[in-house]
Amino acid sequence: MTTTGYIGRRLLQIVPVLLFVVTVTFVLINSIPGDPVRILVGPAADAAAIEAARAKYGLDQPLYVRYVRYLAAVATGDFGTSIHYGGVAVTEKIFERLPVTLLLLASSFTLAIGTAIPLGIFAAKNRNNGYDHLARVTSLIGVSTPSFWVGLLLIIVFAYYGDLLPPSGLIMPWADPASVDGATSRLDVLVTAASHLVLPSITLGTLQMAAITRIERSSMLEVLNKDYVQLARAYGVSERTILRRQAFKNAQLPVLTVIGIQMTTALGGAVLTETVFNINGMGNLIITAVRAQDYQLIMGTTIFFAIVFVLGVLVVDVLYAVIDPRISYGGGAGE
Repeated sequence: MTTTGYIGRRLLQIVPVLLFVVTVTFVLINSIPGDPVRILVGPAADAAAIEAARAKYGLDQPLYVRYVRYLAAVATGDFGTSIHYGGVAVTEKIFERLPVTLLLLASSFTLAIGTAIPLGIFAAKNRNNGYDHLARVTSLIGVSTPSFWVGLLLIIVFAYYGDLLPPSGLIMPWADPASVDGATSRLDVLVTAASHLVLPSITLGTLQMAAITRIERSSMLEVLNKDYVQLARAYGVSERTILRRQAFKNAQLPVLTVIGIQMTTALGGAVLTETVFNINGMGNLIITAVRAQDYQLIMGTTIFFAIVFVLGVLVVDVLYAVIDPRISYGGGAGE
C-alpha cells in the first residue's frame, strides 16, 4: 500500500468515527432538560410564538426525523443554524471565532515546544543531577496543575498586583489600528496583541510544555543508551555531535506523537483558558452554546473538534514516515 492509499483508507475510517460522535452527541443533547426555544423567546412569550420558533428551527419534528435530517445536512457540510445567534449559520460562527483560538494555540505551542525540547534534552544530558531533578519537578508540577488555576494565579500576580499585563481579551495582530485603543500604527497593534497573548499562552502552554518535556527527556535517554551511540562515544565522537546528529532526530518520534495529540486536545484546554481570560474564541463559543442550550451550535462545534482530532492523528501518522525513512506504509511489517 502506498502512502496515498494509506491516507485514503484512514480517511474512510474517519467516517464511522464521526458518525458515532454525531449520534452520541445528538442523543445526549436532546436528553438534557430544558428548551432552547423558551430561552430564545423569553418567559413572557405566548404559546403561538413558542410554536412558531420551534417550527422555524425544526424542533417540532420527532427526534428520529431530526436526526436523519441532521445527518443528511452534515454530509453536505451544513451544520445548521444557531438558535442563540438568531439563525446565523453554525459554520459562520465557527470560522468567525476560529482565528482567535488558532492564534492562542499557535502562541502557546510555540512557547511550549520552544521551552520543552531544550529542557528535555538538557535534562537527559545531565541525568540524575540537579538540572535533571529541576526539570522533572517542573514537568510534574506543570502536568498536575489545572490550567484555569494557572491562569487565575497569573492574573493575580501580573495583572492585579503587578499591573504589567492585561488580564482579559485578545487583540488580533492584523487588527486595524483605529479599532485598538491607544494604537496609532501597525507596530502599536503588534505590541498590544503580544501583551494580551502572554498570560493566556503561558496558561495553555504550561501543560503542553510539561508533557513534551517528560517525553523528550525519556526518549533522549533511551536513544543515548543505544549501541550505536555507545560506539560513537568509543570512537571519540564529541557528546555535542552525538546529541545533534545521532540522538536528536531518532528521539523525536514519541515526541511528535505527544505534540500531535496535545495540539488536538488543547482545543479542550482552550475552553477553560478563554473563559478565564474572557477571550471570544471557540472555547467561549462552546460555553455560550451550552448555556443557551443551542443544539445546533453544540453539535457543530463538537463535530468540528472531532474532525480536527482525527485529522491531527492522521497527520502525525504520516509525518512518522517523513521523520524516519524506516517506517513505510507499504505491505508487510511496515504497514
